[in-house]
Formats: sequence, C-alpha cells, structure tokens
Amino acid sequence: VQLQASGGGLVQPGGSLRLSCAASGSFHRINAMIWYRQAPGKQRELVAVITSGGSANYADSVKGRFTISRDNAKDTMYLQMNSLKPEDTAVYYCNVRVAIDSREYQYWGQGTQVTVSS
Repeated sequence: VQLQASGGGLVQPGGSLRLSCAASGSFHRINAMIWYRQAPGKQRELVAVITSGGSANYADSVKGRFTISRDNAKDTMYLQMNSLKPEDTAVYYCNVRVAIDSREYQYWGQGTQVTVSS
C-alpha cells in the first residue's frame, strides 16, 4: 500500500490550504483515515480522523477550522484547512488503517510541509 500526500505549501495567516492523500495498492478496505502533524521540536500529534462510515473527530486546536473528508471511490482523503495560524506550521502526515486478509495494517504517507507565515 502506498500513500501519496500533496497540497502543502506556504500560506499567510488566515489563509487556506487543502491537503490530499491518495492510497494505492492491494487491499480489501480502508478503515480509518487519519491526519497527523509534527512541528519542529514537538511530538507528532493527531489532527483529524475519519472512519469508513464518515464519522470525523478533530484535535481541539483545529476544531471549527479544519475539515476532514474522504472519497471512498478514489481511496483518497482530504484535509481542508481554513483560518490557518502560525502554530499550524508542521509536516502533515497521512495514515490509513487497511484491512488485508482479515487483519488490519497501518501505513504512512511521506509528509507534506505546511508553513503559515507572513
């Protein structure tokens, strides 16, 4: 299973970005799809998670500003990030939990840099 993340970049405070993460390979089903981020000198933290049924949960720091979604037909998830703040600056990683032969495995994308700065 391979994950391709894209959409990062440099944006001014208050701006928006949309991240994408596309999964490819051989699997039966994608269960949860998750965005994490890691800022310099900090531990990786969960940003948002969406289940196979479409239920979403968010870190308190991004509630009301970020929206996670997924397109099951394309095996792709998205993270719409609005009202970005300098503290949102981090490398964003996608993570998926995939069902293969009745077992669940997790895979990581390569990360995409988001920088919020004026």
